[in-house]
Amino acid sequence: MDNAQVINLSSWRSRLKAARLLKLTGQVTRVIGLTVEVQGINASIGEVCEIAVPGEPEAIRAEVVGFRDGSTLLMPLGELRGIYQGCSVASSGGSFKIKVGAQLLGRILNGLGEPLDGLGRVGGHTVDYPVDGHPPNPLQRKRITEVLATGVRAVDALITCGRGQRIGIFSGSGVGKSTLMGMIARYSSADVNVISLIGERGREVLDFIETDLGPEGLRRSVVVAATSEQPALVRLKGAFVASAIAEYFRDQGKNVLLMMDSVTRFAMAQREVGLAIGEPPATKGYTPSVFALLPRLLERPGMSHNGSITAFFTVLVDGDDLNEPVSDAVRGILDGHIVLSRSLAAANHFPAVDVLNSVSRLMPDITGEEHRSWAGRLRDLLAAYRQAEDLINIGAYVAGSNPRVDEAVASYRDIVEFLKQDVNEYTGYDDTLNKLKAVIHKGEDERGRV
Repeated sequence: MDNAQVINLSSWRSRLKAARLLKLTGQVTRVIGLTVEVQGINASIGEVCEIAVPGEPEAIRAEVVGFRDGSTLLMPLGELRGIYQGCSVASSGGSFKIKVGAQLLGRILNGLGEPLDGLGRVGGHTVDYPVDGHPPNPLQRKRITEVLATGVRAVDALITCGRGQRIGIFSGSGVGKSTLMGMIARYSSADVNVISLIGERGREVLDFIETDLGPEGLRRSVVVAATSEQPALVRLKGAFVASAIAEYFRDQGKNVLLMMDSVTRFAMAQREVGLAIGEPPATKGYTPSVFALLPRLLERPGMSHNGSITAFFTVLVDGDDLNEPVSDAVRGILDGHIVLSRSLAAANHFPAVDVLNSVSRLMPDITGEEHRSWAGRLRDLLAAYRQAEDLINIGAYVAGSNPRVDEAVASYRDIVEFLKQDVNEYTGYDDTLNKLKAVIHKGEDERGRV
């Protein structure tokens, strides 16, 4: 027997060993809240099972989320409606996967990776990708050395983002997170956008796509929408589906921009799952699995040998408290944070970026010395003005008392105009640096005249 025959025989033996010749079928014994208890199947955590419901054209898919008293706990990837005691259940033998391909560009998918836009199935060549992927080996990540221009002056000048960086956008509700995301998606220098809307209001999904993203942005984007009325497991899967799609394009050598709105609602969905299977509530009702799952999601973007995933994760800050549990945990994992201020938004300052409380941990590594000097100078002037703002507003500050404050007062109007930007206004990276330099030099010239 030659080597080719030995290899072929070995291949068939491995296939036969992996084949599931006998398929165990179980039965639904009880449904409690969000979970379905099943007996008679042998399935592992994360495995997808199929619940046969008489009268329904297709079986209902469900995922194994735990075990209790000899029963397997499933959570449906869809509605519970129609499931009754005695329904037959069969395990598929594998975890949840989606079909990905270049044809996904311009498409809108639901939380399970299925078309939501009414344009039919995704045609062309597709491959199966596991949804629950693993973060890359930390020693195999390339270092981040290049700037990813967002087209937003406040970000590019003072919170410069690198290609492959992970950064959070923190704010309360109604302060402009989605609008800022839309601007970055339209104007960034990334090849592909993957946008995940997790737990959003149904009305806001179409508004975001048509208004914030626009036709140009959609053409090079894939949108995954799992709205707030969807089951908790579907909302969770929506975040992982978007990550898997981004990983596919990254593996094709693309520079991908992954945007997720919001991590807070992802955490809330995992809290629902955890409480349903009997986990004890911890800080502010969040279960321990929430804080174990967050790094699995947030560590997946980054650099690879072929391409990159730059990620912007929005965090809906509970009660405008930047130190609430989810915000604190996310901020400790990511490579920087952009804080949006409600007071700036109320003053018609858009984007409402609080540059003094925002930081990019990679900015010192990817920007030049002059850029860092100008950015530091602008921060210094803005901080000086904020410290004396109350005195200035009531007319109690006397010019000449503090040269630093004098320069800040002279430059403040130009700084505000530089940081404000219309939703439809795009500024290139080089143009942003020239404007930043002009603001700083103008303030120094006025100080010299004084």
